[in-house]
Amino acid sequence: MFLVALAFFTRIPIPASTPYSPERLNQANRYFGVVGIIVGGITAAIYLVAQLAFPPPIAVGLTMIASLLLTGAFHEDGLADVFDGFGGGWTPAQKLTIMKDSRLGTYGAAALIMMLGLKWLTLSTLAESSNYLPALALLVMHTLSRICAASLIFSYPYVRADAQSKVKPLANQQSQQDLWVLIVTGLIILLLLPLTSALALMTAIALIRWGCGRWFVRQLGGYTGDCLGAAQQISELTGYLVLLALI
Repeated sequence: MFLVALAFFTRIPIPASTPYSPERLNQANRYFGVVGIIVGGITAAIYLVAQLAFPPPIAVGLTMIASLLLTGAFHEDGLADVFDGFGGGWTPAQKLTIMKDSRLGTYGAAALIMMLGLKWLTLSTLAESSNYLPALALLVMHTLSRICAASLIFSYPYVRADAQSKVKPLANQQSQQDLWVLIVTGLIILLLLPLTSALALMTAIALIRWGCGRWFVRQLGGYTGDCLGAAQQISELTGYLVLLALI
């Protein structure tokens, strides 16, 4: 099931013999935080190597490109779709129709530019305090942001009008055990940080989770796969900003 989660959220190859079914994808939800550790670990390593040859801002930029290639811009696509739909539609049905359109609109493009720009600026500024701080931030926030997004499944309704979405299997039959695996994964990664930083991040992520959940319910009546991607991006950036503010 872990390999199913890895294949779903990244472009990392897995054995062709790995069995797949909607039920296995449903059960793979518990490993989304572990996928974040892998993505965060790879991007952190790329940054540490890149900063040996280039100034930190260039190393951060190369790392962000690598992250987009590694994940296929999966979550960034969700962010753009959410802002296009919420910005351009009046009713939930209109918003869902816009969100399913493969074309990029003004709202989505603006959201992507601001998101990527702020990530680059925040990580580059973190590097001014320590060349190694961006690597730690990447590892921690790629993990916590995916846990935040995945945890929304346990608290909010799935939008049934989006029934053709490939994320639909994730909305069914989630267990408390799945949630606890996500929580424990997050607590383990927080051990890398000082207690004050860990508590601040937990508080910020909890607020973002609550805010995103309310936002999605108000706009659509629940969440979609694109909403989860948007939540991941927003919580990732929030985490970087919190770590920068703590310096």
